[in-house]
Amino acid sequence: MKKNILVVDDSALMRRVICDIINSDSTFQATEVCRDGLEAYEKLKTKAYDAVVLDVNMPRMDGLELLEKLQQDGIKATIIMVSTLTTRDADVTIRAMELGAVDFVTKPGNLIEAKGNDFKNGLLSILKAVIKTDDGRNASDTPVRTPAAKERVLVKVPKAAERTGSNGKNKLIALACSTGGPKALQSVIPYLPADLNAPMVLVQHMPKGFTKSMAERLNETSKIEVREAQEGDILKKGCVYIAPGGYHMEVQKKPDGTHVVRLNDKPPIGGLRPCANITYQSLRTSGYDEIVCVVLTGMGADGTEGILSLKEKKKIYAISQDAASCVVYGMPKAIAEAGVVNEVVPLTDVAGTIIKNVGVQ
Repeated sequence: MKKNILVVDDSALMRRVICDIINSDSTFQATEVCRDGLEAYEKLKTKAYDAVVLDVNMPRMDGLELLEKLQQDGIKATIIMVSTLTTRDADVTIRAMELGAVDFVTKPGNLIEAKGNDFKNGLLSILKAVIKTDDGRNASDTPVRTPAAKERVLVKVPKAAERTGSNGKNKLIALACSTGGPKALQSVIPYLPADLNAPMVLVQHMPKGFTKSMAERLNETSKIEVREAQEGDILKKGCVYIAPGGYHMEVQKKPDGTHVVRLNDKPPIGGLRPCANITYQSLRTSGYDEIVCVVLTGMGADGTEGILSLKEKKKIYAISQDAASCVVYGMPKAIAEAGVVNEVVPLTDVAGTIIKNVGVQ
């Protein structure tokens, strides 16, 4: 049976284009549409859909207001946002994912782009990643769990006595995530202490602009400092450096022993820029005694090749999010199957496991 997708957009043209894309795949069908969030709310009160493709800016009730209403009323829905690349829409989209949207696709700037392969492939790949088929697996043949809109995550942080800490070693945390990552990070980064005894470099697959909004939002809600990485940033303990969308991020050791961020706009790797493999591979020549590698929810296998390469040169400690708490069990599954994971933990335990392994200053 085809999976039923609700399309919500105030543009008749975009509704038609999105429906055509969805209906071009035998897995899905889009036969119902709404012009704004209010119409969508009335439908979602009485009918369940396998997914909702939701515009950000709409009259009467926009995408964010709809998500807030669904959360208030405890209505569950798998929401994929369609967002433009404006700063305002980036801020709203990050907030939307905090409220339960699982991912987003960037809205084409014109009709030619709307009918192009990039938008089509991006939308269909996300739908296939987050929607379960009748046999309980998603259309990409990977187990998936979509969090309920009103779900509260109770994060576990270890007691001081349970922390093994850095053991005198100079450590770095390198975290990678993709689909479902922005929401998952809300259950990790705000629970790290300001005096964490290691810096963190973080790769989240996102376009330019969205990583800045995500960094600013995480910084507002966290004790630890969070910033979008810039060329030449010196890595400091108690700070998270997020790879900017549109750039690969590497870490370079300087003659004085410090480590700095190096950004480049070389071609995407497997369609990804930033690519986590690039970041992990750059750490082979770093001066850190141990790299704590963390892999969270996301489609594909980015990070696995880089971690395997890093392991040839450095001591690593790999932490993987478990299948049950992932929106898409792709990246964590790949690194777990590679046989280099030290701990597989639910999302609620990720922050505590990081603290346990690097300690505080």
